[in-house]
Amino acid sequence: MTTPPPGDTAADLPSQLLGLARATAEEAALLVRAGRSSAGDQVGTKSSPVDVVTLVDTASEELIVRRLLDVRPDDGVLGEEGAAREGTSGVRWVVDPIDGTVNFLYGLPSYAVSIAAEVDGRAEVGVVLNVPTGELFTAVRGRGAWLTVPGAAPSRLSGSAPADLDRTLVATGFGYGVEQRRAQGAVVAELLPRVRDIRRNGCASLDLCSAAAGRVDAYYELDLKPWDHAAGALVASEAGLVVTGIGGRPFAEPMAVAAAASIAAPLVELIERLHAPS
Repeated sequence: MTTPPPGDTAADLPSQLLGLARATAEEAALLVRAGRSSAGDQVGTKSSPVDVVTLVDTASEELIVRRLLDVRPDDGVLGEEGAAREGTSGVRWVVDPIDGTVNFLYGLPSYAVSIAAEVDGRAEVGVVLNVPTGELFTAVRGRGAWLTVPGAAPSRLSGSAPADLDRTLVATGFGYGVEQRRAQGAVVAELLPRVRDIRRNGCASLDLCSAAAGRVDAYYELDLKPWDHAAGALVASEAGLVVTGIGGRPFAEPMAVAAAASIAAPLVELIERLHAPS
C-alpha cells in the first residue's frame, strides 16, 4: 500500500508550510485559469522582447503573497514579479506566480504556480501546480516527492534509470538574450547526437518535476532564478535525482542539472565540456 504524502494535519512546521503552500497554489491556479482568456490583453516585457509578463502574473503574485502573509505575517517573501520582503521568522517564501508565462500566453498546457518555503535559507517545502492539468507536485525535505493527479491517490516519485546517455531523454530551456540563445543552440546541436532526444517544455519548475516523475531522464538549464527552481529542485532531489551544478559549483550557479543517478556523472561531464569556454 502506498504511503500518502505528508499532509497539513501534523503539528510540525514543514507540514504546516506544505498545507499553506498547497492551499495557496490551488487558489492562485483558479485565478490564473480564469485569466487565461484575457491573457493577451495587456502584455509587458522585462529583460528582452521575448521575456513577457501579463497582468495575470502580477495578480497571481499579489494573491499568493497576501494569503501567505495573512497566515504567517512574520515570514519573508521573494517573488518573480517584484515581491521582496525581509521576515523575522526564519521562513522565506519563494514564489513564481506563473512559471511558463509564454506558454500561458499562447494557451500551451504547461504553466505552473510554484511556491517554495525556505527555512533558514534552505528549501524545506516545494509545491508546483500545473494549472491546465491540475497535476500537483509536492515535496518536503526528507519525506519524498509526490504527484497528486485529480481523481487519483497521491503517488510517490522516484525518477528513472536509463542505462546510458544514448538512452537518456534530456529537457532543457533557453535564456532570453540573443547571443545566449545562439550559444545554447550550438550546445544542443552537439548534445543531441549523444542522447536519446531533447525536449523544450518552456517551464523550468515543470521540467524539474517531469524529471522527478520519470517523464524525462534529465534536465539542465543556465541562469535560472530562485523562483524558477526553488520548489521544483526540491521535488527532483526528493525523488532521488542528482541535483547539482557543473565544475564543482552549486546547483543553478549558474548551471542547473537534475539527472537520474544512473547517468548523472557522464551527463554532467558532457555538459561541462560543451559549455567550456572556447
